[in-house]
Amino acid sequence: MTMNLRSSNKILAQAAIILFFFWVVALILLTRPLLNSPQSDVSSDVLQRLSKAVSELESLKVRNQELQWILTNFSHEAQSGKIKEGVVERLRSTLEDNIRLPINFNGLEKKSSGPSKEYEVRRRAIYRGVQENWYFVQQELENLKKSGRDQSAPEISNLIQEILNSGKEHEIILLNDIQELSNMENHDAWRSTESRALSDLVQRRLHYLQNPADCSKARKLICNLNKSCGYGCQIHHAAYCFIMAYATKRTLILNSKKWRYHRGGWEKVFLPLSDTCTDPSGLDRSNWPGTNETQVIELPIVDMLSPRPPFLPLAIPRDLSERMIRLHGDPQVWWIGQFMKYLLRYQPETQKMLDQAKEKMKFESPVVGVHVRRTDKVGTEAAFHSIDEYMVYVADFFDKLEIKEKIKVRRVYLASDDPSVLPEAKKKYPEYEFLGDVSIAKGAAVATRYTDSSLRGILVDIHMLAHSDHLVCTFSSQVCRLAYEMMQTLQPDASSKFKSLDDIYYYGGQGPHQQIAMYSHKAHRPGEISIEVGDVLGIAGNHWDGYSKGTNERTKQSGLYPSFKAVDKYNIIDFPPYSEVAVAA
Repeated sequence: MTMNLRSSNKILAQAAIILFFFWVVALILLTRPLLNSPQSDVSSDVLQRLSKAVSELESLKVRNQELQWILTNFSHEAQSGKIKEGVVERLRSTLEDNIRLPINFNGLEKKSSGPSKEYEVRRRAIYRGVQENWYFVQQELENLKKSGRDQSAPEISNLIQEILNSGKEHEIILLNDIQELSNMENHDAWRSTESRALSDLVQRRLHYLQNPADCSKARKLICNLNKSCGYGCQIHHAAYCFIMAYATKRTLILNSKKWRYHRGGWEKVFLPLSDTCTDPSGLDRSNWPGTNETQVIELPIVDMLSPRPPFLPLAIPRDLSERMIRLHGDPQVWWIGQFMKYLLRYQPETQKMLDQAKEKMKFESPVVGVHVRRTDKVGTEAAFHSIDEYMVYVADFFDKLEIKEKIKVRRVYLASDDPSVLPEAKKKYPEYEFLGDVSIAKGAAVATRYTDSSLRGILVDIHMLAHSDHLVCTFSSQVCRLAYEMMQTLQPDASSKFKSLDDIYYYGGQGPHQQIAMYSHKAHRPGEISIEVGDVLGIAGNHWDGYSKGTNERTKQSGLYPSFKAVDKYNIIDFPPYSEVAVAA
């Protein structure tokens, strides 16, 4: 409020100075003929001009009083908080209506330089800190409540539940206040502008890479889309190939003729990766790593990659790292999202199908995307999670949103490979409107996973999940992580707009994921480890109870440490700077 008031007052002051300048210029123009008139002509002509000047001055005086009244009213509105956005346009329109002169405020509205990187990093750290604090308090109180039940003391359990309810409300309000704070001085406008500019730069670099002037002489990287896994896994395989191509400055040739999800190949669903270079041939060819002079190199799946280069996920490019860290809460995911953005450009027929599906189901904001992965994952790569566990965080999202606005419909897009999930959710939670299609879940079953209808279903699911306002899922699922990556390309910063019921975000075949201890911690519970400021921690996961699990690389001890006491250590690597692609002004 104070920052908005300062900004409004600065604009009003500048406007008053400009108007005063206009008044002085008008006065000079009116009196200059008097100073320049010959002595012989001074008589009735002078008197006429003086009379006219006095009349104009009286008129200007009236106009000045009107301007004072206008500026005073704008000032009162600013102080009362009524002026938020568009103040300059309103001021210009009102002044032009009253003084009947065109007003040009060009230069008044200075392009916002945005918040500093330090401010953005600290703001996001506070947001995460509030979340982690609540995870800890909530888990401790839940444990106490269970203990109360065991001791046949229901009054204790009831009291703890009241504290949990009040604490949750407190957390929601705190997080909302932090979000409101983030837009002080119109910082959201800067984030949107910077997000578009940075993404545009990366997309132009990828287009340059993929469209060499002479394909016959271009250095190429061959990627075979034949990895034996599901849809999300195969898309991540293609993205890994693309990152390798960018890092080695080689045009990516995607061999997808026998893609198991569409026998017609990649280009039947998505746009070609290149307009000018799809020929995989060259003067010489070798498997990875080859040499810098080898024209064509064939890439294995990431699991078989040797030697492993430093630029695998979760690495980010040094030349863009400062901008990425300033803009985004998880620049590692933002970077991967940019490759997904280029890869997953739909063919017109695919886009039409998705648009029709969106219109048919009346997919509208606000909506939470929920992905429930079952079938072959449960019991092997992931644990079973009931629909109730997901809906806790769906309710949290809408409760938080209702602090600012009235929600008419609590809308949920529910995707699953288990056909029983959607009917169950509709029955148990009638106060929510569930969007989804049971036939998609049936098509996602292992036996029918590679049919055309299954492909359409998974495309619809991921598209809707990515376009949701918030995502609740399990990061052990490739589909969930893919939707989260795509979400980063649709919003300036969607890094905090998720809740995973199991893993933290990771990329299959990634390099080390490390954190740095910002505060020391002395182990005082079984399973904890001690850390000192500056310790590098190899994180294995977040337990969402206030603690993360990892290994202290200094002491080699593995165990739990408070999540809020450490932050991600970014792996900043020298990628090619692509100086051939101009940075937009």
